[in-house]
Amino acid sequence: MKHLVILLLVLAGSEGFSQSFELLEKQDSYQGGVSQAVNIALKIKNTSDRPQFYIFRKIQDDLNGNQKGYFCLDKKCLEGDTEEFSKRLEPGETIQNLYFTVETGLVSGQHSIRFEIFPRGFPAHAIEHQVSIVIDDRPIKARIFNSKDISVHDIYPNPVTDQATIEYSVHSDLVKAKVVIHNILGKVVGDYEMPGAETKVKVMTEDLPSGVYFYTLYINNEGVLTRKLIVRK
Repeated sequence: MKHLVILLLVLAGSEGFSQSFELLEKQDSYQGGVSQAVNIALKIKNTSDRPQFYIFRKIQDDLNGNQKGYFCLDKKCLEGDTEEFSKRLEPGETIQNLYFTVETGLVSGQHSIRFEIFPRGFPAHAIEHQVSIVIDDRPIKARIFNSKDISVHDIYPNPVTDQATIEYSVHSDLVKAKVVIHNILGKVVGDYEMPGAETKVKVMTEDLPSGVYFYTLYINNEGVLTRKLIVRK
């Protein structure tokens, strides 16, 4: 009788874990250009009444040799050969800014990646999440800032090895624009003016160590936005 009670308690606890989290903002397909970084969001909420560690595991992908994939939380990224990530969540807490970042490489095509997410110690209750990534051989240069005086497109390629480009268009002689590159400690490692007579600026990264950097767009000496730049050698 004692063993039966213990078994029932174990089964009850296991059943509780099967309902202990929810996958939020699920997106099944992504699109990017060559030589870019695509961020796959992995966002869950602990719906249980207890703190719990959750495992995020990449179980399959068909990425080729010139592509890389790795887990990133906020501004910190794990090594590319790390297959899983764990995070402790309090009851009701939602994990924010966790991504699996894919460097798309130099070849267009379609790829798939499959993940499983589960409470630590309970892999039988995993939720599988499969996504597809379509890579276009035409670089996607999204417009990141637009006003009546100036429009600016996103930096490309990103990740970058030696040199990246920012395309822009200045519509007023009164506008003074520049891009400042800084590392994760806030130290400035590059400063690039954007003359009104030009339409693009070259950002040189050949002397920068591999890592995560940020670039800030300044309009008339006022910072208007900041974006991440990844340097890979």
